[in-house]
Amino acid sequence: MAAELKPRLTFDEYLEIESKAEFKSEFVNGEMYAMAGASPEHNIITANVIIEIGKRLQRPPCAVYSGDQLLKVFARENGRYPDVTVVCGEPQYHKNPFLDALLNPTLLVEVLSPTTEAYDRGIKAEEYRNIPSLKEYLLIAQNRYHVEHYVRQADNQWLLSRYNSPQDTIRLAAINCELPLAEVYKMVQMTETA
Repeated sequence: MAAELKPRLTFDEYLEIESKAEFKSEFVNGEMYAMAGASPEHNIITANVIIEIGKRLQRPPCAVYSGDQLLKVFARENGRYPDVTVVCGEPQYHKNPFLDALLNPTLLVEVLSPTTEAYDRGIKAEEYRNIPSLKEYLLIAQNRYHVEHYVRQADNQWLLSRYNSPQDTIRLAAINCELPLAEVYKMVQMTETA
């Protein structure tokens, strides 16, 4: 007997289920995937980034959001939870009676975990870079000083800069902010060198 195909969910069906769930799930190609817990280093780095960007933002018009803010990626109708999101200007949402999903990030930050690093660098990064409002994107290693900073160029190309020293400071032009690596990695025990 042939196995029955499981019907794919719509984005709005996902939002209804997600709003009642006890844990977060991302939504990819019509299916929900439970998100694993994060390491202490991941959580410290994420909190440090939120605090440092929050202190330095020229408000208004920008606001910083934690990893609990759902993002709708239109290109594939996927739902993602970036570790940090910044929106400059009026936030726009996919409205739903159960849960609203942000549509227009200016900056996204992902703290890389050993189990998700390849996916974060690949499919997820590709999705993010196709968001029209996105101007900058950070990938932050959690076990060594290493940040990759992607900046959208006028021709829709992306410029990559790498930062590997606690003395480095990242200039986030889209949000008029500077992010010192020493503050990003404050209180984090490094397990690797360069």
